[in-house]
Amino acid sequence: MENSMTSKSQSKAREHMKELERLQEKDPEFYQFLKDHDKELLEFNDEDIDEDDEIDMEDDDIDMENAEIPEDDEADASDLERVANKAENEDKSSKNVITTEMVDSWCNSIRENAKLGAIRSLMRAFRTACHYGDDEQDESSSKFNIMSSGVFNKIMLFVLSEMDGILRSLLKLPTSGGKKETINNLMGTKQWKDHNHLVKSYLGNALHILNQMTDMEMISFTLRRLRYSSIFLTAFPSLLRRYIKVALHFWGTGGGALPVVSFLFIRDLCIRLGSDCLDECFKGIYRAYVLNCQFVNAVKLQHIQFLGNCVIELLGVDLPIAYQHAFVFIRQLGMILREALNMRTKEAFRKVYEWKFINCLELWTGAVCAYGSEADFRPLAYPLTQIISGVARLVPTARYFPLRLRCARMLNRIAASTGTFIPVSLLLLDMLEMKELNKPPTGGAGKAVDLRSVLKVSKPTLKTRAFQEACVFSVVEELAEHLAQWSYSVAFLELSFIPAVRLRSFCKATKIERFRREMRQLIHNIQASSEFTNERRMRISFLPNDPAATTFLEDEKKSGASPLSQYVATLHQRAQQRNESLMGSSVLVGSRSSIFGNKMSEHDEEDDTVNEDGAAVFNSSWFPGSDSKAKLSKEGKKKKKKKMQEKQEEAITDDVVEDLILSSDEDGSLNDTSSAVEEDEEAKSVPSKQQRKKQSTIGMPSSGNKDKAKPTLPMKKKSKKRKPSTEVSKKDIQIHKKSKKRKKTN
Repeated sequence: MENSMTSKSQSKAREHMKELERLQEKDPEFYQFLKDHDKELLEFNDEDIDEDDEIDMEDDDIDMENAEIPEDDEADASDLERVANKAENEDKSSKNVITTEMVDSWCNSIRENAKLGAIRSLMRAFRTACHYGDDEQDESSSKFNIMSSGVFNKIMLFVLSEMDGILRSLLKLPTSGGKKETINNLMGTKQWKDHNHLVKSYLGNALHILNQMTDMEMISFTLRRLRYSSIFLTAFPSLLRRYIKVALHFWGTGGGALPVVSFLFIRDLCIRLGSDCLDECFKGIYRAYVLNCQFVNAVKLQHIQFLGNCVIELLGVDLPIAYQHAFVFIRQLGMILREALNMRTKEAFRKVYEWKFINCLELWTGAVCAYGSEADFRPLAYPLTQIISGVARLVPTARYFPLRLRCARMLNRIAASTGTFIPVSLLLLDMLEMKELNKPPTGGAGKAVDLRSVLKVSKPTLKTRAFQEACVFSVVEELAEHLAQWSYSVAFLELSFIPAVRLRSFCKATKIERFRREMRQLIHNIQASSEFTNERRMRISFLPNDPAATTFLEDEKKSGASPLSQYVATLHQRAQQRNESLMGSSVLVGSRSSIFGNKMSEHDEEDDTVNEDGAAVFNSSWFPGSDSKAKLSKEGKKKKKKKMQEKQEEAITDDVVEDLILSSDEDGSLNDTSSAVEEDEEAKSVPSKQQRKKQSTIGMPSSGNKDKAKPTLPMKKKSKKRKPSTEVSKKDIQIHKKSKKRKKTN
């Protein structure tokens, strides 16, 4: 045994000596580094191994003499093997541990001399840091194993901050920027063949750690630094698709500054890589937008607006390709509307009257308004206008006033951006002629209604004073906006004649004085604008079909000199004050959403010049794998809760939209089946005095404990259970009375 052990150790020693000689030939820089820092490792011979083996054998003999011999020899052998394996693993882990001194030496050699051996060692350590804690990681195959959170932070901070410049210097590329043609030309060179594995390792491991991170600031910093190296993804299509998927996920679900950083990363990919990722980015961002706009409330409005502005900004990168995708998506909306018009079923109506459909219309309205002057996007204005008009007239009832007002607002925006006349006044004036807005409210004052966050209201809300005021004021605002757009046209007198007549008839028909005052003021401004236009029309000499008619009152239109334009400005201020009073809180992410447009490039440059303090981000004790299971379990619970809430919201919306074939009192062909259910729901939420009395009597126990009795929530169930008992008691009383009468007669 001793001879075989010594022969094995000597053969291992010779192999080790040969490896050191090969290392000196292949990588002299690393060999010199070892010689400077660890001479004992290089001063290695056979005699040292022999001496170590003899000492180990002597120790083993002493241990065997002192140890107690158990009866079971097989168990003893297995225990010895376990101890030996454990000792070997401990020795390996102690040798491969990454320390701060090692990281500092690598970083210094990279900064001073840009040594390739130090770069490779640092990239191995970076891979270990990114994959630490993975179940599938093979510790025997990795050169480095365990590290502390401080070493992890130092490696991540240096690699993310400096690796882009290091790779560019190795590949002889410019310090920043670049197009996909640059990488395509580089892929045939010797530099790329020698160093492409470093680029792939950097991008692949960074993507892996992105999926492991949970801190928003850490993810934002990592994505912001990877954005400078996004040009290298041209050479790795599979990594490119995964990066797009991850960035879109963070864009739709992230908090704080993460959605903005994710969008800038996606936009840089589209600008630099072009056709390689445009189709996938356009489809993916539209899909992510649809998933995040299914439910709307007053708080989420700004976030949805921010997401829509991001989509519009991304479409502007390549308008010809964006037109192809926009045409397909708008056509899908038209097919859904056509199915609803033809089928006239609840499910078909439900697909149209949901937030997902309406927000998609809002998105494409914003895109047409942003790029309507371009020849590529202008043809989309007509089909989109037809779809919006069809949606507004699909269910012409007073309960869908918020939806119709939203459609009128979209049509006004399209008309203003494209300079095309759209008959919006007909939609608005039809609303005023419905009797729900003409008769005095019978439902009391009611709560303030935010028409921006609802598509449909219940019948009790329809009879409140707050809803009537919100509808009439909104109709006045949109009608004034529509007429103000054409108050500088030669034909404004003819165009405004019918709206003025119908507004006067509404003033005579309505019994509410405040609505009369509002309409009189609007009629007065329409007349003043007509006189303003007629005075200048009398001086012209060109015909209506003359091209000079397009320049009529052009200067006055730029300055907003007409009475209607000035009146609209005051209406906008009033609407803004009303919306601010309704909006109790704001969303931080969407606060600067209107910036995306012409000013986007300025803020982009500001972000590039800002020096991120990465040390403030990577200073925590977070370590991949240390508490990942606990965090994953918490995240799983949160996701389950979110899914349950979404299912509940879907159930609520399904109940509300269950009978979409609703009608006003004039339309007798449609059935209003859900009104009674909604009235019952609102009656439950605001019980009357009689209901409270009934509930208190029903909730009282039969015993004498009146003070302890409290009405419970499921009142209907208790009433159903107690009804038969009350009926029985009445019958007993009647029988008892009859028996008394018989006794008296006898």
